[in-house]
Amino acid sequence: MASGGLRVRSAFRQGLFTDKVAIVTGGGTGIGKSITKELLYLGCKVMIASRSEEKVRTAAEEMSSQIPTDSSAQVRALQCNIRKEQDVKNLFSKTIGEFGKLDFLVNNAGGQFPSPAAHISLKGWNAVVDTNLNGTFLCCREAYHSWMAENGGVIVNIIADMWKGFPLMSHTGAARAAVDNLTKSLALEWAANGIRINSVAPGTIYSTSAARNYDPSFKIFENQVPFIPVKRLGNPCEVSTAVCFLLSPSSAFITGETIKVDGGQSLYRNSFEIPDHNKQPAYDWEKLIEEEENDGSPKSKL
Repeated sequence: MASGGLRVRSAFRQGLFTDKVAIVTGGGTGIGKSITKELLYLGCKVMIASRSEEKVRTAAEEMSSQIPTDSSAQVRALQCNIRKEQDVKNLFSKTIGEFGKLDFLVNNAGGQFPSPAAHISLKGWNAVVDTNLNGTFLCCREAYHSWMAENGGVIVNIIADMWKGFPLMSHTGAARAAVDNLTKSLALEWAANGIRINSVAPGTIYSTSAARNYDPSFKIFENQVPFIPVKRLGNPCEVSTAVCFLLSPSSAFITGETIKVDGGQSLYRNSFEIPDHNKQPAYDWEKLIEEEENDGSPKSKL
């Protein structure tokens, strides 16, 4: 381990999460990697998981080499497709076997692709919903059964800015909205088990790994800036700090809630433009009455 330290700082005191254990799905890239780095800086032991074994192991080796020698933090990696129930069960059993317990779960793994709803195939729809909704549910349920039902814990789900609908991303909008509701439901069902569960909804957050998922010609990030009140893109560190706040004792009285990290984007105008059209005329009640009078139909007494 290096003595130079992780290239990250936090608003929270160093060592806050000493002796805590976390699972971060999708923890090797983008927002997930930023969350993992901040957890490590705070002394946490972290298991990161991803469908790509090469990516997650490379990320774990990189971050492990940056942990100071006097830190209790550790990072391990495991391949896991959260769509597969057995993979999820294996992730939790291996983590608890490695570290002896589980304090935190961060459901960050997810994926989507831009497309008009009319062009989304059933296969594409199912793939996004299966990852973003079903995978999140499987991880929550396994956290409950494997450790948290008896010992308590904290769960944070990463969702999205879908509050005004999510045109051209309807599959992930539907899935993320469902996770927002799932968060509320589980916060109530599992409160008596000592489990807190909240969500973080990032707005448009730029990272190089996220940018690689989209055709550059779409300018999917740059085109959003005019629709963000703070007039800039977010960065992954701004999401990780919100996650660490929800995991920390500072949020002990917060459960079933969603924090929006979006620069006010969810309050502002929608980036989806609807062209002028005349396809939705008003219903003409007077015309209906005239037609009834002309054809001798029974008249309403209202």
